[in-house]
Amino acid sequence: MDTYRIGNIGIRRVEEWQGEFLPPDQMFTGFSRELFDQHAAEFTPDFYHAEQDRYFGFLQSWLLDVTGTRILFDTGAGNDKPRPGIPLFGGLQTDFLQRLADCGARPEDIDIVVCSHLHVDHVGWNTRLIDGRWVPTFPRARYLFSAVDRAVWDPTIAQPCPSEIGAAVNQQVFEDSVAPLLEAGRAELIEDELELLPGIRLVPTPGHTPGHLMMHVTSGGEHALFVGDILHHPIQARYPDWNSVFCEHPVQARQTRREMLHQAAALEALVFPAHFGGQHCFRVSRDGNTLTPDLYPL
Repeated sequence: MDTYRIGNIGIRRVEEWQGEFLPPDQMFTGFSRELFDQHAAEFTPDFYHAEQDRYFGFLQSWLLDVTGTRILFDTGAGNDKPRPGIPLFGGLQTDFLQRLADCGARPEDIDIVVCSHLHVDHVGWNTRLIDGRWVPTFPRARYLFSAVDRAVWDPTIAQPCPSEIGAAVNQQVFEDSVAPLLEAGRAELIEDELELLPGIRLVPTPGHTPGHLMMHVTSGGEHALFVGDILHHPIQARYPDWNSVFCEHPVQARQTRREMLHQAAALEALVFPAHFGGQHCFRVSRDGNTLTPDLYPL
């Protein structure tokens, strides 16, 4: 069980899935094989499997205990979900809820659920299938996510559509993992920066999706940044102009990534991405204008 602490706030990692994903030249735009190979050894095997030439990653959620209030940040892919656009995450049968219980929290113990964005692998456990209906998994929780992302992904709203690849991989996601929360009156839509609790702020970080949110945690003079998919792999900390192919607004995604990394270095913050292996979090050191990820910071 992976546990962390920021001041008085306890943090636990709840793993849903781990495995190989795309080859790096298919995962990243702006990719350079020469530059990647210079760092491949430091990424192997926790972030990259060289023999298969595959990015290796995780689906994981973060459980925070903030003076008795339990926050779950991101909810993975979920069980039983039809995913025609990304079959790897379709029809999963994981023991995620048991792993959550092993961290000391049953579904009814969760007070707040924050979705960094509304992609397939960040909203799945928002709901579960009971008697043929998708119902909120966490019956007492406030569910918070971006109003901007809702407008992009809700098929009933006449807004600019997501990218072609975004629409493909997110098929049926809104219908089974977001709409039931809206129908049940459980969703709270975030328009701007929000102080969720003392020391806990939700900050708009657009780019990967138009309404992507980061959670900035401060306690006892220490900082943590829960960054969702601002970056998927540590190579992006070295080369922040490398987007994932799933970034909806490429120019904005690069700017947001650079700003987050500089903020992390200035604050000496622990950075918690959604998909990292290794110790699953990292710090950023800065030498002049050069940023370097410390992948084993604890």
